[in-house]
Amino acid sequence: MNILILGGGGREHALAWAIKQNPKCDRLMVAPGNAGIAQIAECADIDINSRSAVAEFCEGNAVDFVVIGPEAPLVAGVADALRHAGILCFGPSAAAARLEASKAFTKEVCDACGAPTAAWARFTDAVAAKAYIEAQGAPIVVKADGLAAGKGVVVAATVEEACAAVDEMFAGAFGDAGAEVVIEEFMAGEEASFFVLVDGTEVLPIGTAQDHKRARDGDTGPNTGGMGAYSPAPVLTAALQAQMLEQIIKPTMAEMARRGTPYQGVLYAGLMIEGGHARLVEYNVRFGDPECQVLMMRLGAQALDLMLACAEGRLHEVAVNWADDHAMTVVMAAQGYPGAYAKGSEIRGLDGLPADSWQMVFHAGTRAERAAVLADGGRVLNLTARGGTLAEARDRAYALADRIDWPEGFFRRDIGWRALRE
Repeated sequence: MNILILGGGGREHALAWAIKQNPKCDRLMVAPGNAGIAQIAECADIDINSRSAVAEFCEGNAVDFVVIGPEAPLVAGVADALRHAGILCFGPSAAAARLEASKAFTKEVCDACGAPTAAWARFTDAVAAKAYIEAQGAPIVVKADGLAAGKGVVVAATVEEACAAVDEMFAGAFGDAGAEVVIEEFMAGEEASFFVLVDGTEVLPIGTAQDHKRARDGDTGPNTGGMGAYSPAPVLTAALQAQMLEQIIKPTMAEMARRGTPYQGVLYAGLMIEGGHARLVEYNVRFGDPECQVLMMRLGAQALDLMLACAEGRLHEVAVNWADDHAMTVVMAAQGYPGAYAKGSEIRGLDGLPADSWQMVFHAGTRAERAAVLADGGRVLNLTARGGTLAEARDRAYALADRIDWPEGFFRRDIGWRALRE
């Protein structure tokens, strides 16, 4: 098969790495890719949010299957255009992708199907939003309604902080994503991620993970897109997963089908667990980043078979073959991230690092310049490893991190601390 992956981050490097191992993959293309992806696949310079550009590239390169990594092309309707052109595609329609594109839409769907989630209200002006906050008190959660690259959420400890977040969002801090604001009840507990494949009818769980959103050790510092992750997540027991499927995931999928927008692709449910029960925090309509890195490390070549079955509507024919293992990824980011950071510094020490089914360096924000690898983003590298225990996976991941020579970068030293403590 000729396969195209859309995206250029750590998630897409991990997807490419897993897909490349499957003998069904004859030719692998990634658009736009990065310096690490270029070592295992052909990189193409196309506008991945353009329906016509992606469809034309696929037709010109005899692409058989497209895997869409980020959310933006999904929301832009790229999956719809590919299906219209008769090209097999992994990813939901634009209508179904509203589960991530609009937090208010997701809340409406949850209310309609009875899926447990936080109490909420939506606002289009700051005065009404701040009045609601004053009435509810703190802690409280303020969210930009639209896509904000995982950063449009403020968990406010005080009313003043919440009101400041409202002002910031309506002032355009997150662009059009903040034109409408959703304010939610604060949910206490432990957060974790649950991943399922959905083919429009069938639902197949494919893994659990926990990530670390805060920039610094001890879960301090600003929220980021994620500074590391591990899988599986011990807090998501078999009983909790069964509960989530019956009370949250399946009712949501039934409601989407009832609305005429059946879901096809990976669905990532962010959940808050307290007292043995789970409530939905949010849905994402693509693999999480950096959660994808640990899931692909554990799934390996079978990931392609699972995604093909999902795209072809035959999930009932497949099962996930899990090894009794653990995986961890540590994100190395540019100093200053998630705020302002510099690009262009050279990353040394990558040559000679192990690259096998037990340990991999997945590139996120990198580019190649002659023989050098340069930092080209906020989150730059994902040091990822498997082990028979989480401690073993941690030791391998940090051994990779310690061999990289990049003074302009930083990483957390405590990824996995909850599970390791327990």
